[in-house]
Amino acid sequence: MNRQDNSQYQPSTFDRWRPALIAFAILATVIAIGVQQSEANKNKANVAQEPAFVVGTSLVPVVTAPLTRTLELGMQGDDVLRMQQRLKELQFDPGPVDGVFGQNTVQAMWAFEKLVLGVPREQATGVVTQSTWVIMQSNLEIKPRRVADTATHVEVYLPEQVLIVFTNQKPVLITHISSGTGEMWCEEVKIDPGEEGNNSDEQITKGICGEAVTPPGVFYFYNRRTGMRETKLGSLYNPVYFNYNIAVHGAILVPLKPESHGCVRIPMSVARYFPALVKYGDRLYVFDGIKEPEAYGSPVPPYDKPDPNYTTLPTVTTLVSTPTTTVTTIVGAPTTTVAKSTSSGSVTTTTSSSTP
Repeated sequence: MNRQDNSQYQPSTFDRWRPALIAFAILATVIAIGVQQSEANKNKANVAQEPAFVVGTSLVPVVTAPLTRTLELGMQGDDVLRMQQRLKELQFDPGPVDGVFGQNTVQAMWAFEKLVLGVPREQATGVVTQSTWVIMQSNLEIKPRRVADTATHVEVYLPEQVLIVFTNQKPVLITHISSGTGEMWCEEVKIDPGEEGNNSDEQITKGICGEAVTPPGVFYFYNRRTGMRETKLGSLYNPVYFNYNIAVHGAILVPLKPESHGCVRIPMSVARYFPALVKYGDRLYVFDGIKEPEAYGSPVPPYDKPDPNYTTLPTVTTLVSTPTTTVTTIVGAPTTTVAKSTSSGSVTTTTSSSTP
């Protein structure tokens, strides 16, 4: 009876297709896993192409000494010394490595906070907490955003207000900067001979209006000066020019926010040796966080123009009785009268005050 019932049994459609359905499900699962792995690899590739600053933050200890207090400006000690040494190893210039937490060390920490910790540029504190010290001890590696056509190149990050000099794709200097405010300005400026706007052999003074912009783009260093220079954009120490009168230069004031007339300010201690790190023709990339530098090309900075409200003291030129003697009077300044004696040829000079 059972044998007869079995012989009369007819499998359903589902039963007949069950092996095929199972095989299809297995195949679909394999394909899905493959697609997920492919997407993951694609995402990894995309991430590798993104302009990430820091890689290899595996928290593998490099320096094992613990930090037992929060370090800040004015402190001294062996822990400050170790912190400065670590900054120096990472190419953030802390100034003298002497165990004294000075302003140069603060500015180095500003750069570290903005670049590595992602702190907004005007919220950096320069303070080293225990958690910050743990990150500083990790296996940090700073990579460039670009592979340049020169062995040494510079990358300027305007959103972070940080500059990095790379040689053979390795950082040799990371420093805090202050760039153009983006605002209009009008000032009386002094311009030294040889600087843009002064073709004479003497320093000149004029009123100028301009726009404080540091243009993003791709540039190269083409000129430099030594020492303190007076220019259209202000007082520049050891300027290295890359975009007409815009330069990387030392300044006494390098605040957290953009403050310059368009130049890239760096601390004076860094500016003393920065020119030795770069040479003529070295590439410089300025990133604004909006578009890639190549999308901008090499734009020129905004043109300045004479200040229409700038006035100088008027001068009046008159002739005295002798045709070879000229008297120049500056309104509001002391006047000098030159009288030439026709009998003896002597000259008498008398000075008196004159008011407008």
